[in-house]
Amino acid sequence: LEVMEALELLDQLVDESDPDVDFPNSFHAFQTAEGIRRAHPDKDWFHLVGLLHDLGKVLVLFGEPQ
Repeated sequence: LEVMEALELLDQLVDESDPDVDFPNSFHAFQTAEGIRRAHPDKDWFHLVGLLHDLGKVLVLFGEPQ
């Protein structure tokens, strides 16, 4: 599973910790990465962490609990 595929899979689930969000979960990942980039433009590793921070949630689509 590639990273972009996993980000797309995020959009197929409803996050039990935040069920009332009206935009796709992948949008949150990009929004987080962009916010970190603006606040810390010199820390590219941190931008990546912001993008990836919720990817583990896709495991629910493979039978794991949220």
